[in-house]
Amino acid sequence: MNKTVLVVEDVALNIKVVKTVLTKAGFDVMTAITAEEALELVAKARPHLILADIRLPGMDGLEMTRQLKANPQTADIPIVALTAFAMPGDEQKALEAGCDGYVIKPINVRTFPDLVRGYLKSRTPFSP
Repeated sequence: MNKTVLVVEDVALNIKVVKTVLTKAGFDVMTAITAEEALELVAKARPHLILADIRLPGMDGLEMTRQLKANPQTADIPIVALTAFAMPGDEQKALEAGCDGYVIKPINVRTFPDLVRGYLKSRTPFSP
């Protein structure tokens, strides 16, 4: 069974790159362009991993992470923050919000699938 990754990103090109790289690596990829849309998707189709941009329209990725980590039904889903705006302290803020990792964009398309696998292996496998 392929692992499902939810990509929460509001920039179409970034979605295309991440989705293409992960699909070619054998992942099933769902996408959302807002945190609110992502929360709805997670409730319907629980992904194995969430890759979330920090800066999103409306609710930001950190608030979405806090909500997911506060919910016992979704608290164990690993969430990795993706950001192009890496400022001092941003990684700490992401980790404090509950993110399990922090990746600065642009991603390295050659190593990204292995990075994603690493976050998946660090968790107990999910079985529906």
